[in-house]
Amino acid sequence: MHLIIAEKHIAAKRIAAILASEKIKQVRVSGVDTYEYESEEGKKVFIGLSGHIVKLDFPKAYNNWQKVEANELVGAEIITASTQVKIVSALKKLGKEATKVTIATDYDREGELIGAEALDIIKQVNPDIVFDRVHYSAITPKAIDAAFSNPTNVDFNLADAGHSRQVIDLVWGASLTRYISLAAGRLGKMFLSVGRVQSPTLALIVEREKEREAFVPRPYWELSAMLKSKSGEEFKVEHRTKRFWEKADVDAAMEKISIGDNATVTELTTSEKIDKPPTPFNTTEFISAASSIGFTAANAMRIAETLYTNGFISYPRTDNTVYPDTIDLRAQIEIFKTGAFKQYALKLLEKKELVPTKGKKETTDHPPIFPASLAKKSEMNEQEWKLYEMVVRRFFATFADPAKWETIKSKYDINGEEFKANGARLVEPGWRWYYHYNAPEDRLLPKMEEGDVHSVIKADVEAKETQPPGRYGQGRLIKIMEELGLGTKATRHDIISKLYSRAYVHGNPLQPTKTAVAVVDTLEKFAPTISKPDMTSKLEADMDRIAEGGIPEDEVLNESREMLELVFDELGKNKDDISESLRAGLREDKIIGVCSECGSNLMVMRSKRGGRFIGCEGYPDCTFSLPLPKMGQVVVTDKLCEEHGLYHIRIINAGKRPWNLGCPQCNFIEWQKTQEEEKLKQKEESSDKEKPKTLNDISGIGKVTAEKLADAGICSVDDLCEADALELAKVTSIPVKKIKVWQSDIA
Repeated sequence: MHLIIAEKHIAAKRIAAILASEKIKQVRVSGVDTYEYESEEGKKVFIGLSGHIVKLDFPKAYNNWQKVEANELVGAEIITASTQVKIVSALKKLGKEATKVTIATDYDREGELIGAEALDIIKQVNPDIVFDRVHYSAITPKAIDAAFSNPTNVDFNLADAGHSRQVIDLVWGASLTRYISLAAGRLGKMFLSVGRVQSPTLALIVEREKEREAFVPRPYWELSAMLKSKSGEEFKVEHRTKRFWEKADVDAAMEKISIGDNATVTELTTSEKIDKPPTPFNTTEFISAASSIGFTAANAMRIAETLYTNGFISYPRTDNTVYPDTIDLRAQIEIFKTGAFKQYALKLLEKKELVPTKGKKETTDHPPIFPASLAKKSEMNEQEWKLYEMVVRRFFATFADPAKWETIKSKYDINGEEFKANGARLVEPGWRWYYHYNAPEDRLLPKMEEGDVHSVIKADVEAKETQPPGRYGQGRLIKIMEELGLGTKATRHDIISKLYSRAYVHGNPLQPTKTAVAVVDTLEKFAPTISKPDMTSKLEADMDRIAEGGIPEDEVLNESREMLELVFDELGKNKDDISESLRAGLREDKIIGVCSECGSNLMVMRSKRGGRFIGCEGYPDCTFSLPLPKMGQVVVTDKLCEEHGLYHIRIINAGKRPWNLGCPQCNFIEWQKTQEEEKLKQKEESSDKEKPKTLNDISGIGKVTAEKLADAGICSVDDLCEADALELAKVTSIPVKKIKVWQSDIA
């Protein structure tokens, strides 16, 4: 039996369906779905893993944070534990029967390691198993057939590089997280996470926030005028001095200008601007583009993974920005001769030569991200289609002609003051017809010639201030991480997700919490190695050398432990100062605002029973308090409630969208209103239940008898007989004739 191992269940199913000449058979093995079919070579069985099916950990003896010092983890033994018991059991059962194993996991460090882990499990029950490896960049018939026709060997150097990352991240992350959390007194779910990639990344965000806080805005003024051409078109011109730093200067210029003055065209320059097509998508550029249309980095990669495993796009984790010669690019475009992108494909196919753009990075593992097959909108959800369309359009754009703009630079004289205006008009859309994202708009000026005179219809001075540097958006941050060697194409989006889940950052662009600032300040002061990218980028380079076979894994692991020992030496010398620094910073992150009743700080506090609330530091003299949700981490933002003077808060729960609770006092007042409305509603419903039944309520019972009416508490027999039928009809909405019939029956 030939066993084929894919990285995920859906990949195994798709690959089996592609390779089988007949319908595949689904068989459960140890509770895991497998897929099989008979071929000329014998039975082939396909099984999908769930990513890593084993994990690295320390022995249980190291789990007690209070008894085991953090630095003891640096040299501790590392064990392997199963995370997917059923899959491991299925692998052993199938592996014992197999005569050959093919590793068909994704082709990168993680994929190679996942495949090697599965192979190790099989070797436990079948030591002499024959095995090979297949590489593919898309789960399409063409790519899969080609891969299985040209199997290769498992790259154990690449797997070792992936394994070394796991070991280093575990040892650095676990030991430093334990040390910093204990120093801060933050244990349990509120621990403070530290990591060799996470912490330098967080430091970048905190550093940018400090730049913003230190920024001193400088006032300036802008002078503009609205002109009217001979043809009656209105347009705006700006003074040649873009920014007036002195109010007196702008006032002096403004005094020279009046409504009705002449504005003479003194210079007119027309030129052509060439707008080059974009380069192919690698992971970083894809995330950046997805971020610009509203996707978080993690969500973009999650969707890209789904599109890949369903065969719609190529492998989404790649550094490459150059299409390899092995891809028949014309044939790839011909796939789209029908469907939603037909007109674009046909336009490109008119070209005699299809010459794509090239980026600066070229690798041989995977091509740039490109659309692997034609999809229909009905086959996807809205977000999947949005990203699939972007990948298709980007692919087309790399073959398209440059866009051409006609640009106009004009200058005007208004009573000795020079003004200017620039215009731009897209004359040849080129690649922008295919890829319309973030397209600049035309800036049109009226037709004019030098010497033409326009009239001033308005002049305006606008006061402004210089702005601090902007916070990093996720796409921009990932680009900076790549430039600094922080993380890899496969891990950077996960690092950012962790910063959110640990409540170190919130919002997008990313804003650090005071907890994040406290942790980074402490690390930079007492253990700067952890917060700088140098150490991480060196280890990343060493892992690349492992993958290339240039250095053994053990050498890199030993070097990383030596580096970590030096870090702990730094931490040990400043233990008390570190604790004091962290606790002081963390206290700031609990301040919600000032108590309106006594002027003391309002803080996030815990009751004796463990519940949390917002309480006053003036307690017991002041008992003002506000409730907080029981679950989730509380993040204090910098947005202030104008009415109550309290900071808005967010609640972070793992795996859920952040809850913007807003001002806690406004929220509490709203909650009280809701409670009062609910009580009133319940009271009304209770009152309705106590009311006696009406004739309407019992009219569907059948023939109404005096006994039924009396039992319903509507009225006695005598009262019904004496009641005015017309009045009863008004009250009960029952026809008068029907009531008279009932009265007649009772009588």
